[in-house]
Amino acid sequence: MTSKFVVAQVLAVSWLGASIWLSLPWVRELADAITIIPAVLVVSLIAYLPGWLVAFLAISLLLDRQPPLRRSHPTVPVTVLIAARNEAERIQETIAYIAGQDYPGPIEVLVVDNGSTDGTRTVAEAFGAATGQPVRCISEPLPGKSHALNTGLAAVGTELVITLDADTLLHPQAVRQLVARLLSAPPDVQAVAGSVLVRNSRDSLWTRMQEWDYFLGIASVKRMQGLYQGTLVAQGAFSLYRTEAVLAAGGWPDAIGEDIVLTWQLMRNGARVYYEPSAVAFTAAPAQLVQLARQRARWARGMVEGLRSVRPWTSRAGCCASSPPSTCSSRPWMWPTHWCGCPVWCWPRRAATGSSAPTPWPCCR
Repeated sequence: MTSKFVVAQVLAVSWLGASIWLSLPWVRELADAITIIPAVLVVSLIAYLPGWLVAFLAISLLLDRQPPLRRSHPTVPVTVLIAARNEAERIQETIAYIAGQDYPGPIEVLVVDNGSTDGTRTVAEAFGAATGQPVRCISEPLPGKSHALNTGLAAVGTELVITLDADTLLHPQAVRQLVARLLSAPPDVQAVAGSVLVRNSRDSLWTRMQEWDYFLGIASVKRMQGLYQGTLVAQGAFSLYRTEAVLAAGGWPDAIGEDIVLTWQLMRNGARVYYEPSAVAFTAAPAQLVQLARQRARWARGMVEGLRSVRPWTSRAGCCASSPPSTCSSRPWMWPTHWCGCPVWCWPRRAATGSSAPTPWPCCR
């Protein structure tokens, strides 16, 4: 993995160098009009930086090879946790796709009714009884997805729990692939994010645009992050967690980006998050521009909340907190700012204390 990171960076930087050389006449011409410093800044932000990022992403995807699954047909019991509010029209289809999984182990559906007024709980219970799919429903009157998820988490009786949005449909192999990836991973992997695509891409121009955004943007970036074992978010729409790890992290916080904060809290506790591209789910994307703008604004606010709640620049990121120093060599995304998990801005403090220990030390406390 480290060698792939180096190869991708070398090729991307080579692409950047070729781009700079080819664009020198353009930069000179622009500098005649606005002076050299603004010209370099403009070209860098418009062409150089995006070009390097896209080249690194594309090369990483070409180098990506998913490791084989050591347990391709696991039978561990799994709970699918669904927080639902006024989803009576969609909850039956969501449960039907769960019932259609090829997973050989038992799957329990746990629906948390978050103050619905359209009979969501009644519909879910009746459909489960009619189809034979085990469905358990509980109520959480306090509004908020995080409250519903935490109430459901307290009722989960299995080692593994999957979070699924009430409007999201699963590919028949989704649960099996997701669980197989987690059980085939190293012990410090505590969550696996699934691949979420758009189910209503023909509803409007905006959903067609989001179809390519999810496929070429979100899924591609997650696959690149997964290659370097640095998946940043196990999205709430479809992800698998070890129940004990979520409990140890304090569950889902009362935040707009509750899935972001939880993922980063897991990482702070020393866990890693994987991504499984073959575990596919299809979610309903906003069909109107106003809805889309509100969704992306929530995502942006959620990222800001995550940075405020779990500050990655002051965290040891689990490296050397519970693993030997060599672990850092397998996490190249930490090289620019970390040495053995200790942020470089902590080095003066470490030097002042006279510490020479190569393994855990109190950084930035």
